[in-house]
Amino acid sequence: MQAHHLQRIHVPGCLLRPFEERDAADFVQAARESLETAGAWLPWCHAGYNEDEARTWFRNCHVNARARNTFEFGVFATNGEHFLGSAGLNYIDWPNRCANLGYWVRQSRQRQGIATACVAALSEFGFRNLGLHRIEIVVAVGNEPSAAVARKSGALFEGIARNRLFLHGAPVAARVYSLVP
Repeated sequence: MQAHHLQRIHVPGCLLRPFEERDAADFVQAARESLETAGAWLPWCHAGYNEDEARTWFRNCHVNARARNTFEFGVFATNGEHFLGSAGLNYIDWPNRCANLGYWVRQSRQRQGIATACVAALSEFGFRNLGLHRIEIVVAVGNEPSAAVARKSGALFEGIARNRLFLHGAPVAARVYSLVP
């Protein structure tokens, strides 16, 4: 799996870089560690999540980055080794120059400003490098930690969209936040 098509983004206290095959075990460990927090909001984050699923996700990230459909990054300690979480720009609407920004941080590293730093770095990447004019952060109603990250990042709350997300087999309302250059 080649990772050269995405740049590394240095963030205070961490590094955003493309996933590599060798990251699979750490990714799975982080997902399993985070069942009580991230697992409530990310359907793929479940007790049975395994390395094959992680490697498939990594390959999909690389394919979609080459196609310029999504730009997903692993979030690592500054040395690029210790896995902290994931963040990316996805659902890119090129004709309208907008995208969604998503993030999650492993449970043992939450509430340390990592997600907020990632939002700042990825929004700058989206506006400067990709020419986006709007980035949305869509947060399921009830996911207060993620909503707090959006607010701390300076995203404007625009409203609650009914049935905006589909989680654990059911449609749920979501708060929509936006960032603009």
